[in-house]
Amino acid sequence: MTFSAAAPLAVTALLRNRLRSLLTTLGIVIGVAAVLMMQAMGEGATAYVGEAISGLGTNMLILVPGSARGMGPPTAGVPLFSTADLEAIRRQARSVDRVAPVNSRMFRTVAASRNRNVTVAGVTTEYFDIRQWGAIEGRLLTPEDTRRASPVCVVGQTVRDAMFEENPVGRELRVRDLACRVVGVLEAKGSAAFGMDQDDMVLMPFTTFSRRLIGNDRVATIMVSAVSTDRIDDAKREIVGVLHQRRHILPGEDDDFAVRDPREMQAVLQTVTGMLTTLLAGVAAISLVVGGIGIMNIMLVSVTERTREIGVRLAVGARAGDILAQFLVEAVILSALGGAIGVGAGLAGAYGVAHLIQVPFVVPRVAMPVAFAVSVLVGILFGVVPARKASRLSPLSALRFE
Repeated sequence: MTFSAAAPLAVTALLRNRLRSLLTTLGIVIGVAAVLMMQAMGEGATAYVGEAISGLGTNMLILVPGSARGMGPPTAGVPLFSTADLEAIRRQARSVDRVAPVNSRMFRTVAASRNRNVTVAGVTTEYFDIRQWGAIEGRLLTPEDTRRASPVCVVGQTVRDAMFEENPVGRELRVRDLACRVVGVLEAKGSAAFGMDQDDMVLMPFTTFSRRLIGNDRVATIMVSAVSTDRIDDAKREIVGVLHQRRHILPGEDDDFAVRDPREMQAVLQTVTGMLTTLLAGVAAISLVVGGIGIMNIMLVSVTERTREIGVRLAVGARAGDILAQFLVEAVILSALGGAIGVGAGLAGAYGVAHLIQVPFVVPRVAMPVAFAVSVLVGILFGVVPARKASRLSPLSALRFE
């Protein structure tokens, strides 16, 4: 018996017990939906990590004093960088495009009757180029602001919303004892990879910050951009060579600085999220096996209930293969129906959860056909036993069955 001939008979038999058929598919629905949700959420988390780290800037390297690992805090008690180190990197590192010093501290800021603690950073114009950060209102800091140590600043979106009721450009913001004029509002960057709000920040000229807030021009962090993406590793080697010379580090000695590459952290985080996604999807796939067992159980019950029907069909000329095909097709239809519903439920659930926790919704294009195919395979595997049992019934015994 062909599939086209067995399918109408199988559908008719399943429709006799609609509720039981739908409940039988529930295990497959849950299994497929769970697998797809785990895959979609894992891919969404990976995309979120990639966007958060790439939001720091492209072609970027971050230099910090000490032997810091990953993106954690640097080791304390080591000498900071100097402005002469920046100039040496500019001159000697040919693969380096831009170099920007960054110093930052938490200060109490006041605007009219509002005040709050905000991260305040001293930067140069190159900082905005490296991070590809523009202004949506007003302007960015200029080289002239840095040269004159002007009391001006730009604010992030979070600071704008928290400290000002209207457009803050031209208004005064007091940072500790320094009154500075707001000249611009930065584009929204959102949260960084580790949850820090990048928009909760005030940026002012590096010279202003150094001379009027902290009293020295030592540099805590240096941000560097390479000439191009494929020359980041060259830039890293050149920077290390320059700093070895500047900081008098002999061959074989440990570095007292670290060159952080956001690509490495991105690769590590994406590997971790990928492993967790695979693990969770594997756990969710167990419910597919449970759903398959449910199909086998119901099909065995169906064979018992329809023993007399099987006997009649065998008596009028049906072959054992025809009986096997009919029950196997019933199992496949149940699992395929559950797989189709599960794909829709999984995508809808993943979209809802992604919207709720604010991560990108990524359609698992590979996982969808794979999950559906596995659900059909489960129906075949767990439908074989009941189908074989039905096909091996004796016609005489089946006709006498009550």
